[in-house]
Amino acid sequence: MRPLIACLLALALAACDSKPNDAPQGGVPAESVGRVDISQRGKEMPAIPFADEKGGPATLTQFRGKPLMVNLWATWCAPCIAEMPTLDKMAAEDDRFRLITVSEDLEGAKVIEPFFKEKGFKALTRHSDQQNVLMTALGTETLPTTVFYDAKGKELWRVYGMMDWNGAPAKKLIGDAVGG
Repeated sequence: MRPLIACLLALALAACDSKPNDAPQGGVPAESVGRVDISQRGKEMPAIPFADEKGGPATLTQFRGKPLMVNLWATWCAPCIAEMPTLDKMAAEDDRFRLITVSEDLEGAKVIEPFFKEKGFKALTRHSDQQNVLMTALGTETLPTTVFYDAKGKELWRVYGMMDWNGAPAKKLIGDAVGG
């Protein structure tokens, strides 16, 4: 199992987008848009367990009933770190859907808590997937990856790579998904 985890971590690190040269220091380039993928539209959300904010068991399926946006990220992923402030702002301001962030850090809360404290995030969740099983179930090797589900748990779209979640392209993508 350890070789598999090491392999997944290596793939995730290799696939982690790098920060574009035109990015302002410590931020997302204006109107940054990752690769939007609708090829898995209609696919059921996986019922794979990961850890909730208190370390207990959680699954995506427990969030059915309201549209759900899931962001997979890691503290060592520069594009993930760059987009986190835009996610935090969006989570604080937009209640049409639920946003959860799931860290793919193998150390879990040990690295997530100090990271959140240092960055001052207030609205983001601290879920973790130390075994990278959610990343595998979603079939991604890229961080960040963001997947949007409708209220019934069906995938609408996903974004591979960094996104300015407060920019016009993201607002249109989300508006189309939630009907407004």
